Amino acid sequence: MSSMIDNQFKPNYVVPPGEILEEELESRGMSQAELAQRTGLAKKTINEIIKAKGPITPESALKFERVFRLPADYWLSLEKNYQEACARLEERRQLERNSEWLDKLPIRQMVKFGWVRKFSDKADQLNEILSFFGIASVEQWEIVWERLDVAYRRSPTFDAQKEAISVWLRQGELKAQTIECLSFDAASFKKTLVEVRELTKESDPVVFIPKLASLCARSGVAVVFVPELPNTHLSGATRWLSKDKAVIQLSLRHKSDDHLWFTFFHEAGHILKHGKKDLFIEEEDGSEDEREKEANEFASNTLIPISSFNQFARKGLYSKVAIRNFAKEIGVAPGIVIGQLQHCGRLPYTHCNDLKVRFKWAHEK
Repeated sequence: MSSMIDNQFKPNYVVPPGEILEEELESRGMSQAELAQRTGLAKKTINEIIKAKGPITPESALKFERVFRLPADYWLSLEKNYQEACARLEERRQLERNSEWLDKLPIRQMVKFGWVRKFSDKADQLNEILSFFGIASVEQWEIVWERLDVAYRRSPTFDAQKEAISVWLRQGELKAQTIECLSFDAASFKKTLVEVRELTKESDPVVFIPKLASLCARSGVAVVFVPELPNTHLSGATRWLSKDKAVIQLSLRHKSDDHLWFTFFHEAGHILKHGKKDLFIEEEDGSEDEREKEANEFASNTLIPISSFNQFARKGLYSKVAIRNFAKEIGVAPGIVIGQLQHCGRLPYTHCNDLKVRFKWAHEK
C-alpha cells in the first residue's frame, strides 16, 4: 500500500472542476443562464462553481448528469480530486514552512539505521519524518511529546536533546508493537526474572536476546534493543503501551555485559515497583529520585544478593580467579561482579575489565 501511495503523481497545481464545466458549456454553445434554466440551479450557484468559489454537490452532480449525459460520479470525482489536490498543496506549503524543524533531528542516523528514507526535498523529508512519528504535523509532535515530557523527570540532557530522545523512544515503540505479548502479570514476570538471570552467563547476543524477548513476552513485557543516538547518553527506558503491555528499551550503551544486565533489571524494577503512567529514561549523570534509587537497589540485589556480595567483599580478595569463582557460585557472569565492585569503589574502573563481555551492533561489525 505504501509503495502505491509513494508512486502516485502529485502535481503542484490543481484544476478546478468549474473549468471542466465551463469547457462543456462552450462545446455545446450553452450559457450559464441556460444551464441554470435546465438544471433549476441559481445562476449564482453555477457561476460560483465555474469560478471555483463553490463546490459541486451530489445534488448538482445529478442535475449535470441529465443535462450533459455525463455520470454524476464523474462530476463528484472531479470535485473530490480537486479538494484533495488543494489539501495536498496546502499541506506542502505548511511542510515547507516547518522544514527548519528537521535541523533538530538526527536524520542521518535515522537513515543509516533504516528507520526512514532520505529525501533531497525538505518537504518530502518532513513528510517522511512525520509518518515515522505517526503524527500529522509538527504541532502535533509538540502536543504528543509534551505528554511524555510531563511523565518524565526533567534534566539538562533531556531538555537539550528531546527531539533525538523522542526519535529513539518512537523507534522502540514501533519495534515493541510488533512483539506479541500475553497480558502483563506481575507474579509471572517475577518468575521470568529468575530465568533471565540465568541468561547473564550467556555471552552470545544471538543466543540470549531471542530468549530474553520470548521469556518477557510471556509475562506481558516487550523487550527491544535500539541503538543509542548521538549526544543522548541513554541506557534504557521503561513505559507502558497499554495497561497490559510494558516495554523495556535498551540502547546497549557502553556495550558491556555488566551495564546491559544492570540496566535491564533496573527497568524491570520500575515495572514491578512503580506506576503505569510514568516514563522512565535512564541517562548518564541523570538525577536520581527515590524511584530511581529503588530501581537501582532492585537491580543490584537481584543480580547479586546483598548478603552474598557483602560476604565476598569482606574478604577483600579481588583476584580474577576469586571473582570467577564467586560469579559461578551465585550463578551470574563474572563481568557483573566486576561492575558491582567497580561501582561501589572496591575495584578501580581500570581493573579486570577483560572479564567483561563486550558487544557490538551488527552495523558496527
